[in-house]
Amino acid sequence: MDWKKWMNKLLSPPAIAVIIMTFVCTVALVHTLAHGHETHPLAYVTYVFSFYVLCVIVYGLIKVVPGYYKNTKNKVYSHPVGEKFMTDASFRTHVGVNASLYVNFLYALVNAFAGIWYSSWWAMSLAVYYIILTVLRYLLAHYMKNEDIYISSIKGYKLANLCAGILMTINFALSGVVVLIILKKEGFSYGEIFIYVMALYTFYITILAIVNLIKYRKYKNPILSMAKIVNMAAALVSMLSLETAMLTQFGKDMSETTKTIFIAATGAGVSIIVITMAIYSIVHNKKSLKALRKEQTNE
Repeated sequence: MDWKKWMNKLLSPPAIAVIIMTFVCTVALVHTLAHGHETHPLAYVTYVFSFYVLCVIVYGLIKVVPGYYKNTKNKVYSHPVGEKFMTDASFRTHVGVNASLYVNFLYALVNAFAGIWYSSWWAMSLAVYYIILTVLRYLLAHYMKNEDIYISSIKGYKLANLCAGILMTINFALSGVVVLIILKKEGFSYGEIFIYVMALYTFYITILAIVNLIKYRKYKNPILSMAKIVNMAAALVSMLSLETAMLTQFGKDMSETTKTIFIAATGAGVSIIVITMAIYSIVHNKKSLKALRKEQTNE
């Protein structure tokens, strides 16, 4: 028998068999780890069996996912709104800004509630920070709704500079809050399961923000660029918030000095990055605005 066919047959058991094997290996692993039998001879059988099941699942996904992705993509492009979302950067950014606006507002409410409930300055500060980000996103969304962002305008550059200035100001304030948190030795804690959800969400929005910040540079539009800078600022502050929560949750054996160093370093890094992006945006927009005014005067 051809080894490729043999391997395909080995890694492609019936779906019902995959479900049963997944259940069995899950129960076996939980039992092994929960009762401290990690070095028992049967434990190694469980590890090998679990690895095989994992290979079967991954192999199945490799075979199935591309087809589903292609079909889903075709369905999206077949719909007018879906095609516009996939091909029109302006529309896609407008949708993203509006969605982020509501998520930001909800996140601000959650932090405000946590700040009041737990008497946490850190949570209250985050609430204020995200409320201001919500306002910035509203301004950007309102502009995108009423203006053609593909056409550089004086109004667009002025709005981008206003948002950059506000972003820079609130990050100076955030730096002060970080210092206050360090001095008061106050942390913030999520639930044990919720903290992992927040970690996944934080890493996802951070990676997405970096990719979009680089991707949308080619459009050289102040509103698009500012929308991505605001996304990056929100992601970085979420990272700082996550670190504070994780140190509170899992750093009970860590000295206060070490915690202080971690929080201070991350807080300084976040503030420097966001403030640098804001300053760069203001300088670049002023140069572009000057050139645009000169061009309009010559016309």
